[in-house]
Amino acid sequence: MPSILLRFSILINAAFVCCVPAEPLFAIEKPNIILLFADDQRADTIGAHGNTAIKTPNLDQLASSGYSFRNNYCAGSFSGAVCVASRAMLMTGRHWMRIPTAKKSSDWAELPLLPSWLEKQADYKTFIVGKWHNGKATLQQAFSDGKSVYMGGMVNHAAFKVQDFTDNQLSASRDAGGFSSEVFADEAVDFIESAKTDQPFFLYVAFTAPHDPRNPPEEFREMYYQNRPPLPQNFLPEHPFKNAPQSTMGRDEGLAPWPRTREVVSDQLCEYYGLVTHLDLQVGRILAALKDSPHADNTYVIYTADHGLAMGSHGLLGKQNIYEQSMKCPLLISGPNINRDQSSQAFTYVHDLYATICDFAEVKQPEGIDSLSLASLINGDSEKVRDSIFLPFQDNQRSVNDGDWKLHIYPQINHRLLFDLKSDPHEMTNLAEAPEQQEKILQLTETMNSWRAKLGDPTPLVVENPQPKEATYDNRNRRMDVWQPDWIRKKYFNGRKAPDHGSKK
Repeated sequence: MPSILLRFSILINAAFVCCVPAEPLFAIEKPNIILLFADDQRADTIGAHGNTAIKTPNLDQLASSGYSFRNNYCAGSFSGAVCVASRAMLMTGRHWMRIPTAKKSSDWAELPLLPSWLEKQADYKTFIVGKWHNGKATLQQAFSDGKSVYMGGMVNHAAFKVQDFTDNQLSASRDAGGFSSEVFADEAVDFIESAKTDQPFFLYVAFTAPHDPRNPPEEFREMYYQNRPPLPQNFLPEHPFKNAPQSTMGRDEGLAPWPRTREVVSDQLCEYYGLVTHLDLQVGRILAALKDSPHADNTYVIYTADHGLAMGSHGLLGKQNIYEQSMKCPLLISGPNINRDQSSQAFTYVHDLYATICDFAEVKQPEGIDSLSLASLINGDSEKVRDSIFLPFQDNQRSVNDGDWKLHIYPQINHRLLFDLKSDPHEMTNLAEAPEQQEKILQLTETMNSWRAKLGDPTPLVVENPQPKEATYDNRNRRMDVWQPDWIRKKYFNGRKAPDHGSKK
């Protein structure tokens, strides 16, 4: 059971979230922006949004003090490292299909990146803490300063190195000196407490949790071992077909053996929830520091994540898929004059934050972005900013969702799935072969083709020589990276030694 100290900390931190009165939006000029960015967090891991099995009191308070976007998505990916694509889209405000040579970050460093745009247009001080997975050139283009920057993808939360970023230069690597979420929260608190009031700031805090390795401090996983959350409703032992090339799925999907057992997925879910709850406490520390600072009434706090995670849904563990649990992620916004405890079911993307933050800062948006401001939703002036969501993943997965129905197309294997989301929100019953649904498939395909034309998607939806649909699950091919701590190696990899090389993500 969680310690008395832990339970007390949860209650105390929950009380620290600042609350603001409801007034017209954007009444205060040049507000500060704090963007808290989680890694691999499913949208359904917030207590206030209906998950009674998880403890997230600070995120709950952030939701009650502001606005929740309940249909927020990462717009797919050009690689298996989905976080690279998601962060590229966030920083450029562009869909990944419209980022020049997106796989090579140095080639798009000269685009108007969000922090540097705020600095150029409105003299914002820009500061980064935590993970940066998009290369040194884009870091130097985006930010002016930072502390405890992690330049990789995944990391052992309990043992890793960071660099400081001063005068546009990275320092030598040094030991982080603590658990990742705590280290990054420490730096954010220090920045808030020392920030002056004569210049607006953009503080970007990119956590590496709850990305694996799923090694929260012991009491945070024990609290869930003792009170286990339910498995996802769409849990399966194995995914029923090859939804992506096996090489693409390799690392994330190899974190547990095949077939998945309820016992193993339950343990990993407890560990994942432990990371989320530990992260929530660090968010509470940041919010408490803001509340006690002179910036409390003039700062927007935004909480989101790069994407979600399967965690046993559909027999999958990772995010290299277009199911709802993997592409949806939280989005909470609180700050000056935002109405309390409001939410929207409108379709939004993570990269819509680019245009939204520009509106918060009252600066013009750069030309060429795909980001749509969410200000009209927050203000109540509109109910939606788009009619559908398009999720393209590499050249092997496509989906479109119109709010009622969702169509999946797997071009490399000529396979389709159709789900009635109103009656089947967990995508469990495929209706693609039902004769009465063929007109619906045609309608959704037309919607998908409109998206494809707009974004310049070159991938055909049908191929002449499809690959086999059957997936091959061979536990001998499971990959383990150097970041997995000893107890996870013993528990999930039979004590196998770590390889000599790492994994980006």
